[in-house]
Amino acid sequence: MSYELAVINEKARRDPKGFLEECDESYRSQIRDAARKVVANREKSPIVLLSGPSGSGKTTTARILREELRKLGVTTHSVEMDNYFRDRNVEDYPRTPEGDPDLESPYCLDLKLLNEHFSMLTRGERIRVPKFDFSRQMRSMSSSMILHPGPEEMVIFEGIHALNREITGVHPEAFRLYVAASSDITDGGKVIFKSTWQRLLRRTVRDSLFRGSDAGYTMSLWANVRRGEKAFITPFKDTAHVKLDTSFACEVNVLHDNAERLFRQVPDGAERYEELRQILPTLERFADIPDTLLAPDSMLREFIGGGIYDA
Repeated sequence: MSYELAVINEKARRDPKGFLEECDESYRSQIRDAARKVVANREKSPIVLLSGPSGSGKTTTARILREELRKLGVTTHSVEMDNYFRDRNVEDYPRTPEGDPDLESPYCLDLKLLNEHFSMLTRGERIRVPKFDFSRQMRSMSSSMILHPGPEEMVIFEGIHALNREITGVHPEAFRLYVAASSDITDGGKVIFKSTWQRLLRRTVRDSLFRGSDAGYTMSLWANVRRGEKAFITPFKDTAHVKLDTSFACEVNVLHDNAERLFRQVPDGAERYEELRQILPTLERFADIPDTLLAPDSMLREFIGGGIYDA
């Protein structure tokens, strides 16, 4: 699927608020369809595995999925798989070719504990979900969460490696959902803005606003992020019961002012600067939509803040 630039800009200029609402509804309709399929699988497994690459909106998607399941009479719990990270100081922690911790590898996770917890939940048993302390780079059981779903309840595990075969191979009955911004933007049939660039915009704006990272730092990580996606995430997307496209036709219009300001601060010669030189002039071709028009419950709020799903 792709979006056409002329159509995007025409809608952005004619009725920007209506355009945003149209995009939000398209996204939510996909989640409603997914929720019905999750319910149909409930007798097989109480577990939902939600995966997708960086910048796909996994966290908000998981929360909205819970809302839709509640409307269908199903109580759900949500668990971020990042809490199953192993302590960074262990000797066998995965490393990049440069020797740094490889945070894109599934072997950063305690896969043994994850699989044990999935089996326990399937048997109706109680689990203690760990809490990873990112400031100390280690797991803390003192702040862990007790989770004991009832017989009609479900648990959504959200993380980039949720569909890895080391998990799904052991628990093939779990419902599998893959989310990704996967629609390019075209002009006259030619791709001018790749879906991966949309995710880079989201991540750059989010990391600047909420994680104290400038655009240059985000760009320096992007090559390793993409390497990890190609090696550990996208190979498993076709095993999903449902693939959900979280790209918004309107998002570059909303994000481009913030993104352009951040990108222009990246010094010449920085890592992946040539890619940046392709992105910047393209951003100028999108009509502006003020982010103040974005609804508080829009998934795009995950990247700019001000939403009802903010942590």
